[in-house]
Amino acid sequence: MRLSFNNTETAFAYKSNKELQASRFIFGTMNYPWFSALGVRVTPFLMKTGLPVHGIIRKTIFKQFVGGETLEQTADVAKRLGEYGVQVILDYGVEAKEGEENFDHARDEFIRVINYAATQPNIPYISVKITGIARFELLKIMNSAPRLRSGIHDHEEEGAEWERVRERMYDICEVAAEKNIGVLIDAEESWIQDPIDRLSVEMMEIFNREKCIVYNTIQLYRHDRLNFLRMYHNIARQRGFILGLKIVRGAYMEKERTRAQLMAYPSPIQQDKSFTDGDYNTAVEYCIDNINDIATIIATHNEYSNLRAAELMDEKGIPHNHKHIHFSQLYGMSDNITFNLAKAGYSVSKYLPFGPIRDVIPYLMRRAQENSSINGQTSREVILTRTELRRRAKAARAAKHTAKAKPAV
Repeated sequence: MRLSFNNTETAFAYKSNKELQASRFIFGTMNYPWFSALGVRVTPFLMKTGLPVHGIIRKTIFKQFVGGETLEQTADVAKRLGEYGVQVILDYGVEAKEGEENFDHARDEFIRVINYAATQPNIPYISVKITGIARFELLKIMNSAPRLRSGIHDHEEEGAEWERVRERMYDICEVAAEKNIGVLIDAEESWIQDPIDRLSVEMMEIFNREKCIVYNTIQLYRHDRLNFLRMYHNIARQRGFILGLKIVRGAYMEKERTRAQLMAYPSPIQQDKSFTDGDYNTAVEYCIDNINDIATIIATHNEYSNLRAAELMDEKGIPHNHKHIHFSQLYGMSDNITFNLAKAGYSVSKYLPFGPIRDVIPYLMRRAQENSSINGQTSREVILTRTELRRRAKAARAAKHTAKAKPAV
């Protein structure tokens, strides 16, 4: 079949008219940057006041972008997605809390999610944030001190602390390997990313020998990441492991630029979106060209990037469900991409966060900010939902007319 992301009947087959109307309303409000900015500032405050806003949030933005408050509540969403050939990446969406006890608890939660995913038919991956198991300031030190990159450090306490981080990550990956569940390590800010990259390589070298379990994330809005990808690939080939990558455009652009300006160092961010798009598509092509060595999760809401990747697979005769190529979009967004890819037989998932509503508010606020800042994203969502509602209304009228026209028996 010819792949098209304009097929709204396929995109929204899993949603009722009422759910579609709710989505249209949410994206319609996000289409006004001033409204989103106000909501981002006011909502966390209202949550702390004890005012009865939980119900409103739960029925609107929470329901749109989150799988549930508990791990078990995600089961219904996952089952529903699975009926349409869509898989799930589980993301424990609670923001990290500092302290060794909290880091150990986060490790245990990630392992609990892995064990749960292993019991489900369509949850092949979970997402892990290193800031959930490591102190942010420690990652900054590891990132900035050259002596730490060589493994030499004269502060025993911090060395021991980093070893505990490595042990937590090893515990997570060990269970994941046993259960055959992929672990996607999230990208973070550039000033803490280096130790995360190195830790990812360590885990890949251990667990990615026969199959890909561990995936690192590269953000192509950074101008150095394309070269980093090639270097990463060379390391994998030299050490004999499969390179696991989740490829995204990025999530910290404004923060990165602001910090670079304040601290007077060159910004790590691309000159403009066209450079990001160019590097992203080149990275996708590079990974597909090296499909035997690299397992790739193409995580993007950009329609061209998804379509081009699908076309490249067809051009090279790569099966749509190849184990080293997987597509993914956030739950609640870009259903036109996800469900049309699934119907065409591609391996595709929704990134599904879960957690108590109070704890996932920061995640929801980022979704609101990102949607309002991505040029045309919310407008596209509004147009797609409106188009499908109109198509359904027209189909209903036609069916009603046909029923009336039938002669009585």
